[in-house]
Amino acid sequence: MSESLRVALAQLDLLVGDVQGNLTHIVRAARVAQEEHRADLVLFPELALSGYPPEDLLFHRGFHVQIDRALEQVRREVPAGHLVVGFPEYGATGIANAAAVIAEGRVAAVHRKAELPNYKVFDEKRYFHAGSEPTVLTIKGFRVGVLICEDIWVAEPARRARLAGAELLVVINASPYERFKQREREEIARARVTDVGLPMAYVNTLGGQDELVFDGNSFVMDASGRVVMRAPPFEEGVYCVDFLRESGAVVPRPGLVAPELSEEASIYSALVLGVRDYVNKHGFPGVVMGLSGGIDSALTLAIAVDALGADRVHAVMMPSRYTAQMSLTDAAEEARLLGVKYSVLSIESMFEATLSTLAAEFAGLPPDTAEENIQSRCRMLLLMGLSNKTGRMLLTTGNKSEMAVGYATLYGDMAGGFAPIKDCSKLLVYRLAAYRNGIHPVIPQRVIERPPSAELRYEQKDSDSLPPYEVLDPILAAFIEEDLSVDEIAARGFDRLTVGRVLDLVKRNEYKRRQAPPGVRVSRRAFGRDWRYPITNGYRR
Repeated sequence: MSESLRVALAQLDLLVGDVQGNLTHIVRAARVAQEEHRADLVLFPELALSGYPPEDLLFHRGFHVQIDRALEQVRREVPAGHLVVGFPEYGATGIANAAAVIAEGRVAAVHRKAELPNYKVFDEKRYFHAGSEPTVLTIKGFRVGVLICEDIWVAEPARRARLAGAELLVVINASPYERFKQREREEIARARVTDVGLPMAYVNTLGGQDELVFDGNSFVMDASGRVVMRAPPFEEGVYCVDFLRESGAVVPRPGLVAPELSEEASIYSALVLGVRDYVNKHGFPGVVMGLSGGIDSALTLAIAVDALGADRVHAVMMPSRYTAQMSLTDAAEEARLLGVKYSVLSIESMFEATLSTLAAEFAGLPPDTAEENIQSRCRMLLLMGLSNKTGRMLLTTGNKSEMAVGYATLYGDMAGGFAPIKDCSKLLVYRLAAYRNGIHPVIPQRVIERPPSAELRYEQKDSDSLPPYEVLDPILAAFIEEDLSVDEIAARGFDRLTVGRVLDLVKRNEYKRRQAPPGVRVSRRAFGRDWRYPITNGYRR
């Protein structure tokens, strides 16, 4: 009986639907693990062949054919060693979220995910049927139990594997990023390993997929719940750990434990990865975006440059009669500091022409948000024109606080292909700006310190229309992420009338959010996949 088993965790950035590309990635990583690292067992993420989440692609017959062929090709092209590869298994009773155990060029076993998540961003019960049997196989004398992601979030699958003889658990995952998610994963894993008394190897996927970002953070935990190896977050790689047999028990040999990132560092890294993968996986040559001299566009510009490089980013300042000189100065400085292409295109003539055209229709009516929104839509015309002409995708710069209460213009500043900071509250935007400046100053301090303004009328400030963000953001978080009522939020010390007004704004502006571009999800609950409020409803607080 062998005294050691080397397990490789292949933390890969895969592409949903690109079965052939994912296959190539898997085979390449398997060869690196086996030839360079001498791995005995290589673990690949959940649904690695299809990418995660494949959603309704699963229903296409052609997709089914490609998956079957790709699994067969993995078997042929990696004829030695052992692999655990996530894939959708098509059978007579439906589709399973499965893991193929490939041993010496043959499929030795298939584990079918027993626990199908159907909450937050997950709706696996729409696509898969659940397995029920444990999967345990012997590799070099080690009895290895195979589990898939949600299988470790409840106790029974790990217990069944233990009863079936497992002395080591391996878990393949597609666990999306959100704030503090790694702590939660490791707490769940700790509960499992201490319950069954077995060590665990946990591999997670990587990369941006629409609004989801997968951060990797793969790890190995001993039977006492101690993390003995953690892969660097947000980085592709093959990471190996040796499991040894000592006094009859299987024990992982300690390796590199990547430090946990700060909250700001992890969120910023998720935003950068989300933008990079969205743009690159769609094949855009770069991005174009409006640069106003305000904090939101300044942070978005920094993220875009860190994701794509300065040469792929075009920033456009579009002043009107209401644009302050400091905004012009600060926007130009941001563009200079980050080294991007920078244009100044005035909207004044477009705005004036539109007002002139509507003069008879607007006669006798006082100026209001209609004139403000016209300016925003003039800017959209310029930006979309540049996007169409150059092929660069338009990034939008709105934050979660604005999206929540509708402080944004439909078909204006909400227009675009991707919204990097869509799930970042205004207060978080300030924290992220300070974090980015701590690496290297790229946002003028005046931009961070000045009162926020849309600059759509003279002397306008956000506080004219909204409560201070120090009040607004906690109210929004309590409602959106915790589902608290008006009374429960007011009990935290907020004025009840203010709470009621804010919640009414959130509900009233659902129609806008349905038409907003996707953006990176970083919170416990983002607008998008895990926010499904009816537009038309009669609920009253």
